[in-house]
Amino acid sequence: MNTRRKALLASAIAAIISGTTSAQDAPASNNEMLEEVVVVGIRSSLEKAQDIKRSSDNVVDAIVADDIGKFPDDTVAAALQRVPGIQVVNGFNNEIGSPLIRGIGDIVTTLDGRKIFTGVGRGFSFQDLPAETLSGVDVYKSNSAELVEGGIAGVINLKRVKPFGFDEGWTVATNVRARQGEEVDKTNLTGGILVSNRFDTSVGEMGLLVDVSYSDQDFSRGTSFNCDPRSGTNGPEGGAGAVLPTCVGGLSDTGDYQRPQANVYYQWRPSENLEVYADALYAGYETKFGTYFVFSDIFAAQSITDLAMTGDSFTAPVNGAGFYDASSTTMQELRLGQSATFNNVPGLSSTQAKSSETDQYVYGGGVKYTTDKLDLAVDLSRVESENGNRSTIVDIGKQIDSVSILVNDGSHGTTMMPGNPLGDKVDFRFANGLVQDYNRSESEANAISVDGAFKLSNGFIRELQFGTRYSDRDAQFFATPSGGPGAPGGNRVTLISESDLPDDFLVKTPGTISVINDGAKWYTPSADFLRDNTDQLRELYGADLGDPDWDPSKNYQASEKNSSVYLQAKYEVDLASGMLLDGLIGGRYSHTSRSLSGTGRVNGELTPVTRDTSDGHFLPNASARLQLTEELQMRLTYAKTIAQPFFGDLNPGLTYDVPLNANVRPGGAGGNPDLKPQTSDAYDATVEYYFDNSSYISAALYYRTIEDRVAVGTDVEVIDGIEYNISKPRNLGQSSLQGVELSSQWFLDFLPEGWDGLGVTANYTLADSSIDTEGDPLEGEPLLGVSKHSYNVGLLYEKYGVTARVVYNWRSEYDDGYFGGGLVTPGDGAKFNTVKANGRLDFSIGYDVTENVTVSFDGINVNGGKYYSYFDTESFPHDIRLDDTFYGASVRANF
Repeated sequence: MNTRRKALLASAIAAIISGTTSAQDAPASNNEMLEEVVVVGIRSSLEKAQDIKRSSDNVVDAIVADDIGKFPDDTVAAALQRVPGIQVVNGFNNEIGSPLIRGIGDIVTTLDGRKIFTGVGRGFSFQDLPAETLSGVDVYKSNSAELVEGGIAGVINLKRVKPFGFDEGWTVATNVRARQGEEVDKTNLTGGILVSNRFDTSVGEMGLLVDVSYSDQDFSRGTSFNCDPRSGTNGPEGGAGAVLPTCVGGLSDTGDYQRPQANVYYQWRPSENLEVYADALYAGYETKFGTYFVFSDIFAAQSITDLAMTGDSFTAPVNGAGFYDASSTTMQELRLGQSATFNNVPGLSSTQAKSSETDQYVYGGGVKYTTDKLDLAVDLSRVESENGNRSTIVDIGKQIDSVSILVNDGSHGTTMMPGNPLGDKVDFRFANGLVQDYNRSESEANAISVDGAFKLSNGFIRELQFGTRYSDRDAQFFATPSGGPGAPGGNRVTLISESDLPDDFLVKTPGTISVINDGAKWYTPSADFLRDNTDQLRELYGADLGDPDWDPSKNYQASEKNSSVYLQAKYEVDLASGMLLDGLIGGRYSHTSRSLSGTGRVNGELTPVTRDTSDGHFLPNASARLQLTEELQMRLTYAKTIAQPFFGDLNPGLTYDVPLNANVRPGGAGGNPDLKPQTSDAYDATVEYYFDNSSYISAALYYRTIEDRVAVGTDVEVIDGIEYNISKPRNLGQSSLQGVELSSQWFLDFLPEGWDGLGVTANYTLADSSIDTEGDPLEGEPLLGVSKHSYNVGLLYEKYGVTARVVYNWRSEYDDGYFGGGLVTPGDGAKFNTVKANGRLDFSIGYDVTENVTVSFDGINVNGGKYYSYFDTESFPHDIRLDDTFYGASVRANF
């Protein structure tokens, strides 16, 4: 960081320091309407999370903020990776996202109990909501009737800070964070301020809270890759007997993103039994970045020299193109290639200029009424989500003398282009065509819910819980056609120097990849130019000016109405020796109707179509918690859950051509408005031992079956008396998931003075999944994206104003994609993109400078964990994505 940046950062920190008292959402059992209580520090937050886990009627794990504006991690998704049973991935911008609960991504996300979503999707992009606005997160791994339906994996409820969570009077809190990545020469900043006032009036107590934050982050993430393994015997001269990559190269995702957020919450309590509230939230995301490729199609080389191989020889059936083919009678004896030089070979660089923005709005209000006998709550809400993405791609290339590769050096592949020929502007030509991939989605949902509980003082049934919910959602999606005009004059014909493009059209890549040409930069089209000069590009490529029109066959509109009602009994039985049995028995009925409009193409003619569909489902649930002692309890739960199909899969548009030859069965493709929801039956059993207010150990067994998984399948369909092979999403799949979760936290109070501030946390998850669909190519394989083993271990310290934590998060290998065969490796060929086991180490150390001011220092991925995928064997890497390491400092102040 240069001196000027340090001065600016110091000034910003000094200007933003102020103070507050702190509080968070209090843990509560289902349907209890309790105020938030004061929570300060790691230990206190873990105690509150433990109370939520212990007292819930469901299998729940919780995260509670250490202090106001201080979530354990910078984003919700990053904090979720610490929860037992949750696995995440690191995104292109070095941001944690895409959580799975016990291997399943169909998650219902709620914000204070309201269902939220991103774009036209069913799920929510957790990274789009900054952690500054949250007091806690509850992760429901088992369901009960009062929870909103729509996800087979579970429910994640995000809880905001609220004014009645603070003491009477003004509360002001500010925070600023600065973070530096090793791959970006720029300091990333995040700042926020919260102002809340709780006061008495002649008409009752009121509270108003305003919270705003802004984050500006730069990123650069490099990737090296080997393409499909293939027999060199069928390639350029000199490669016989070796398995070599079809192509090699790397890419760098480099750019920045911003996240503005604003949250307003008003509460009014005119009497002890009545509360009225209104709220609004805005969360935005905007990014501009480039994906910069360097690439060589090495199988198009004139010859191969300096070939070295490794490992034992094996035989494989290979077709004429050099790919694995079980039906081939040609058997070749092969060994894995280790290194080689490819001579007189095509080289290519490419820029994908991308921009994306998302705007999320949540508005709501409601009334809560509570007495000794009745709880009643009415909530109205509106959710709006808008998302747009633009990608412009231009490829350029030239013939180069040679490319030397090292397939695997133990941690990645290496590509060398002697003399860095792509670092010279001379002789670059346009390659391939211009691609402009744009899409936009808009979705709005209005909802009203009524929840209540009758409290009974005697008898087996202690509470009758009931409720209803109605929602009306509209969704629209628009996209441009695939492909685009070809390269000017043909592929690799027109010299860039002979075009009318300005001199700064070609730029040196802003990001680097250390294993490509020793980190040397190469020339590539400017991402800024591609974004800002699309008319000039289209004219050069011979296309009409202006953005390409939306493609009607990709566009769709959906209107979906959902009504649900539930009834649930909370029971309680006193047993002998002070034991207590309690739990829930109930069910929820959900009915969904929708109208879907799309456009297909028949013989090239647009064919608009609208379909109306509906379905109804009863979702029973039951749970039992046996409290053996004050410290020891066991629980059993069962619930049926559903997940509605994605709107894109429901698009009724169908494209096909009527055949001219009656002896040939034609094909077609489209969406499927008749898809059924996925359903799941979930069973959980836990044993939990709470041996202190902030220490526990628990074990859980779980088993889940999933029916009607959605996958693309091809079946014969008869249309106007003609048989067609129609490919579209279908309810094809069944799968099962079972496993074990172990978790604990323990504060070591028995240690001597000073050491008694230590604590440890640990959890382990076994997720044994299987695709059970008979005849499926993946039958018997685990679910994609699911690691069988994962764990977290952490060391905590809190004493003398020091707050510190070190956490290591690890997951075993998993399959990230399916190739469908055809790739040559030992055995029966590579079928999966398998990701190697990986772990990340994070830490944070804070110190209370005064009662109101805390400074902290943290590090993320300090061990340099990375994504390493391979083709069947770790000796033949596929993608090696170099996740960045960050170090940062923050100042929080409150009064």
